[in-house]
Amino acid sequence: MKWNGRCIISESNNTLLSIRSLTIAYQHGNEWLEAVRDFSLDIGHGETVGLVGESGSGKSTVALAIMRYLGQGGRVVAGEVWLNGRNLLALSPTQMRHIWGRQLSMVPQDPLSSLNPSIRVGEQLAEALRHHMGMGQTTAAQRAVELLEMVRVPDPERVARSYPHQISGGMQQRVMIAMALGTEPQMLVLDEPTTNLDVTTQAAVLDLFRELIQRQNTAVLYVTHNLGVVARICNRVTVLYAGEQVEDAPTADLFRQPLHPYSQGLLDSVPQLGQHKSQASLQGISGHIPALGERPSGCVFAPRCTLAVDECYEKRPSWESLPNGRFVRCHRWAEIASGDISTRHPAQASTPPKPQPQSQPPLLTLDNVQVHFGLGRSLADTLARKPPAKVRAVDGISLTMQQGETIGLVGESGSGKTTLARAIIGLEPRTNGQMTFCQIPLPPTLSERTLETLRHLQYVFQNPEEALNPYLTIGETLRRPFITLLGYNRQQADTAVRHLLQQVKLPPHYADRLPHQLSGGEKQRIAIARAFATNPDLLIADEAVSALDVSVQAAILNLLAELQTERQNALLFISHDLAVVGYLADRIAVMYVGKLMELTETAVLLEPPYHPYTEALLSAVPITNPEVSQEHIRLEGDVPSQTNVPSGCPFHPRCPRYLGDICANQTPPWQTTRQGKQIFCHIPVDELQQIQKPVLREHHASEAHNG
Repeated sequence: MKWNGRCIISESNNTLLSIRSLTIAYQHGNEWLEAVRDFSLDIGHGETVGLVGESGSGKSTVALAIMRYLGQGGRVVAGEVWLNGRNLLALSPTQMRHIWGRQLSMVPQDPLSSLNPSIRVGEQLAEALRHHMGMGQTTAAQRAVELLEMVRVPDPERVARSYPHQISGGMQQRVMIAMALGTEPQMLVLDEPTTNLDVTTQAAVLDLFRELIQRQNTAVLYVTHNLGVVARICNRVTVLYAGEQVEDAPTADLFRQPLHPYSQGLLDSVPQLGQHKSQASLQGISGHIPALGERPSGCVFAPRCTLAVDECYEKRPSWESLPNGRFVRCHRWAEIASGDISTRHPAQASTPPKPQPQSQPPLLTLDNVQVHFGLGRSLADTLARKPPAKVRAVDGISLTMQQGETIGLVGESGSGKTTLARAIIGLEPRTNGQMTFCQIPLPPTLSERTLETLRHLQYVFQNPEEALNPYLTIGETLRRPFITLLGYNRQQADTAVRHLLQQVKLPPHYADRLPHQLSGGEKQRIAIARAFATNPDLLIADEAVSALDVSVQAAILNLLAELQTERQNALLFISHDLAVVGYLADRIAVMYVGKLMELTETAVLLEPPYHPYTEALLSAVPITNPEVSQEHIRLEGDVPSQTNVPSGCPFHPRCPRYLGDICANQTPPWQTTRQGKQIFCHIPVDELQQIQKPVLREHHASEAHNG
């Protein structure tokens, strides 16, 4: 690759997609505000390039411009997009119809919104094949089933007959992949295609992408904010901030030594497997991306950069080509490269709350807790007198929590994590089992609990958009728990609100704002502030950071750690991301179809032996360290329906270490390892110790990611 003064170009004839000085604007009133400016990139046949940055950086805008999907509110102000020697921006809609599908395809972030809910999956695939490949009806239908089989959809004939809502999110995404790759396009644009997937499904989908891309020699632009995904699949990565490219490099080189402070900030925001809050806080990036029309005239990152000097505020950096094929837009990149200055600063470790010793009474006790839901019966089932089916969302969970302790609850979607949390908080009545809180029996439902109990048990939901009343100001939202649960008067509550905003690092005047005037990260801070308002003994955070950018996620994780240290409360933190959970938690509980599979101290999480399910989860976590590789363990199929939980060990149909009849027919015993891990498995722990390797291993630079 080289720089010709305007754009990155390939030194060979391998280039398929060439973007030259692309500037894109959106209409705002009577103005057109630039969202992306001077964006240039070449992608060769068989090459996968990652486009990364925070929300608002312009990643999806670039993807939509390539596809000619911008719509009336956006337009390309300048630049060119060349595919196979044709400028796509000069083509008519009729001409583009011959490009879409056959030469250029896109896989979007949300597959369900892209699939027609009224047409069966197989017919949607066949329609694309008939239109783009000229196949007949019978041939296209047969090929549709073959494509589903190619993307490893179990029982492809059944899925082909299904409607989109009848298959899981992971299946829907595989259908979109089959649709995009089935026409054998030369260029594929992937816009956050795995963001909403579990880590296990994400790992399988990424493996599938890599395999099919290599087989068909497809060029790929992979748009994401997930740096671990980029490390796993991309040859090269270009970093976008506030509509400008700030760095471009081979993936391993950028991850090993980023030369732009923003790239380093993104990497520092991602918790690594084995990293814990007691070691160091996540550095992250302070501030936020400037709004359109408010971007500075100098370096766009200067207001958030710890290395900014006067020149950074006064002059826009040039896009510089480095001898080793890297590109960077920074006035101080040479000092960073030489090691004279560093974007990294020693992070202060938080002082985590010390859980009470086990000799003290536990704060929360769960004893064989069950939450089952009855399903309605069809007329045929009623006439046949079949008993109604039951969803065993939580099926016999026993667990204790100490004051000041953080327990991380992990597992795939459908494992019952959220249902268990809702049962603890009282939003889902339990079917069976006992709960005690502060040694007092905990009634099953909210309506049966006292205000004092409600005060000491609080909840942070995944989506702050749904948790905050859009018609109440932030001050009114935060004032309510002080008045309702603590009995404060209006003046006392207003004083407490100001102090609470300060604790979550928001200015006092935010009390006068409405939720729509806040960013996603700021809304989540308000949700956390509301939960901490009554100084609860136990806080439950349900996927509280899963929808956030990595930089915002880092800030929220640090905030939770700081508030917990100050308040000394217990925290039940729910996520499917083991790296995030491992950063916050003292202990980790691994859950699968309503049951616990493993309970371990975080400090020994990465040491074998593990439950085979934990082993697979660890193997699926995307990591950004090019000096570390992972064991390759992938789970087949989806989490089973909780209306028909497998007998014996519920994990046995997907277990890579399946022993046979004993796993299928007998309930496993709980075993304790020498490190104190508790594992729900038939395989003796000594045998697991021998057959399992560490999921992560360091290797030499020569073995590092080579794309």
